[in-house]
Amino acid sequence: MYSPSPPDNAPQPDAATILVDADACPVKEEIYRVAARHKAHVRVVSNSPFRVPVSERVKRVVVSDGFDAADDWIAENASPGTVVITADILLAERCLKAGATVLRHDGKSFDAASIGSAIATRAIMEDLRAGMDGPLGVAGGGPPPFSKADRSRFLQALDRVLVGMR
Repeated sequence: MYSPSPPDNAPQPDAATILVDADACPVKEEIYRVAARHKAHVRVVSNSPFRVPVSERVKRVVVSDGFDAADDWIAENASPGTVVITADILLAERCLKAGATVLRHDGKSFDAASIGSAIATRAIMEDLRAGMDGPLGVAGGGPPPFSKADRSRFLQALDRVLVGMR
């Protein structure tokens, strides 16, 4: 029996879902473009409203301003069918445990092999920063500025992940 295919703009029930830790995400526009091409669903999760494209597949999720409320929502909704976009190492660990694929904003991925060393490095850096407080301490520098190469690497990585999920 003939079954017509859904229109191009119809949400695909088996499409991947991208969960975006949106408060400090520099690649939201890129996520929307790649998601539209792959007919993926996007959930933009934050403590305050963000403008999102008008689309059946893109939804804004505003959570309370409680500590880690956005992280908690993302972790609770992460699963093997989701891609999580975050730079938060502890959130990445929670999502990996739920079976999600996790990408940083620069296109590098967190996986079972890398998350342990990322957590250890985070703890060491936190201790070092704590030791710099005080009158003789020096202010830390933070991560390098987000570059065009980071944006390009992210686009390629997200596209590769979504193709692999088909």
